Amino acid sequence: MKILIIAGNVRSAVANRADLIEAMRTQGHQVQVVVPRQDWSSAIERLKVPHEVFQLSRTGLSPLSDLRSIGALVSIMRRAKPDLVFSYNAKPVIYGAIAARLAGVPRHYGMVTGLGYYRAGGGGLRLMLTRFAQERLYRVATALSRATIFQNRDDLETFRQNGLMSPSANAVVVNGSGINLERFPVQRLPAGSPAFVMISRLLASKGVEQFVAAAEQLQADGAKARFVLVGPHDPDLPGSLPVEMIENWRRRGVIEIVGGVDDVLPQLARASVFILPSFYGEGTPRAVLEAMSCGRAIITADAPGCRETVLEGVNGWLVPPRDVDSLARAMRRFVDDPSLIAAMGRESRRLAEERYDVHKVNRQMLDIMQLAGPHGS
Repeated sequence: MKILIIAGNVRSAVANRADLIEAMRTQGHQVQVVVPRQDWSSAIERLKVPHEVFQLSRTGLSPLSDLRSIGALVSIMRRAKPDLVFSYNAKPVIYGAIAARLAGVPRHYGMVTGLGYYRAGGGGLRLMLTRFAQERLYRVATALSRATIFQNRDDLETFRQNGLMSPSANAVVVNGSGINLERFPVQRLPAGSPAFVMISRLLASKGVEQFVAAAEQLQADGAKARFVLVGPHDPDLPGSLPVEMIENWRRRGVIEIVGGVDDVLPQLARASVFILPSFYGEGTPRAVLEAMSCGRAIITADAPGCRETVLEGVNGWLVPPRDVDSLARAMRRFVDDPSLIAAMGRESRRLAEERYDVHKVNRQMLDIMQLAGPHGS
C-alpha cells in the first residue's frame, strides 16, 4: 500500500514519526512524507523515505493562502497516487482531509496532537476568529476522515462537546506518539543538589514564567537547588516570550538558560526532576515522555495531555495551571526529601514501559489504519 504522511514540520516528523514510518515499511508499505517548505531541513533525510514540500502558513487563517496549500496537496496526491493519507497537527489534518477527498484518495486518517492555542485561551479578537474558523474546518475534516486519532480523552471530549466533530464521526484515543525506550534509556541521577530541568519552546502558555517565578521563590527561601531552562525561542510564534524578559532572567542568573539543542538526552541526564507546568493544550507532551523514559520524577500541570503522564504521588506531582505557589511547593518536596527523586523516577520508567512504549503505540496505530497486514486492508 502507498501511504502519504503530511507532517507539521521536519522536527516532529523525525522525532515523533520515525518509528511509525519504520513500522509501516516493515509491514511492506511504501511511505512518502510531505512537509511545509518553510520548515524543511536536511534532517528529513534520516527518515530514508521520499519527501516533498508544500507552502503552509504556520499561524492564522488566510483564505487565499490556505486554498493554495490545499491545491498544492491535491497536486502532490494526484502525482503520488497514495492509497491512504495520514496527517497530524491542526492545519495538516484539516487541509489533508480536504485535499485527499478532492484528489480521490480513498482513506484519510488525522491525528490531533493537542489543541494548542485553542485550549490555551486568550489572544484577542484575531485569535478568537481563528478558533471560530478552526472549529468549523475541523468538523469538515473529521467528517471526511475514516477516523480521527486523539492523544488524550480530554481533547476528544472537547471535540464532541464543542461541535468540532459530529457524534457519528469515528474517533480513537492512543497514548500519545509513544517513546522509544532504547533511544531514551534510564540515566544515572546527577550528584549534588536537586536539579530542576524544564525543556520546552519558550512560550508563555508552556508555563515558563511560572517555572522561573517558582525558582525565585525557592532561591529566596534558601533552597539548595539548580534550575535549568532548555528550549528554542521563536519570536514569530504566538505567545512567544519577549526577548527582553529572557535576557533579564539570563542577566540576573535566576536560572540557567541553555537555548535550543539538537539532542535533549544530555539535558535530561542533568535533571533530578523534570518540570512542565504547561497550559498550552498538549496532546501528550513528548518532553515528559522522554523524561519518564530516562527515569525522572515529573512535575507537570493538572491539564489535558499533561495529567495523563503522572500518577499523583507515585511518579511525581500535578499542580494547577498557572499556580506558582503550588509549583514551588511541589519542587520544595524534592528538596526536603531527596529520596523521592529516585523512587519516583523508577515509577516514571515503569509507566513509560507499560503505557508509552512506541512499539505498543504503533501497533495500535497500524490496527486503527488497517495496516497490520502486508498489504493493508
